[in-house]
Amino acid sequence: MPLPRTWRPIGPRIAGIASAAALTVIMALLWFGFDDETRAAVTPFQRGTVIAMFALGFSCLYAMARSRVEAREDGITVVNGFRRRELEWPQVVAAHLGRGAPWATLDLADGTTLSAMGIQSSDGARARTAISELRALVDR
Repeated sequence: MPLPRTWRPIGPRIAGIASAAALTVIMALLWFGFDDETRAAVTPFQRGTVIAMFALGFSCLYAMARSRVEAREDGITVVNGFRRRELEWPQVVAAHLGRGAPWATLDLADGTTLSAMGIQSSDGARARTAISELRALVDR
């Protein structure tokens, strides 16, 4: 398999984009649906609170959508939300996508495990192909 190779989940990315779009449309419809008197009654603190909640929602959706697993000649990078972990190939012992598990898990040489949210079982056959490719890379 040619490297570098990146696996990203499709389902969470679609859900993140659709949710962000829906959140934006709903907030805009609510705001513009208010009459001028109601909009004028909203204090700067209230606006700031709504904007902060909106930003928090977007940051959660962005974190979900940016998850990925990158394989390179020198190692593997796992990005779960806003956390990034760089591993060398000898550190990764095995890769699993257990029945009913939401995402792949990497067994590490130090006896710990690492979730790899870039390969999610909700993607079905695509996830099974991805875990097979990752296992082949770990085994070589």
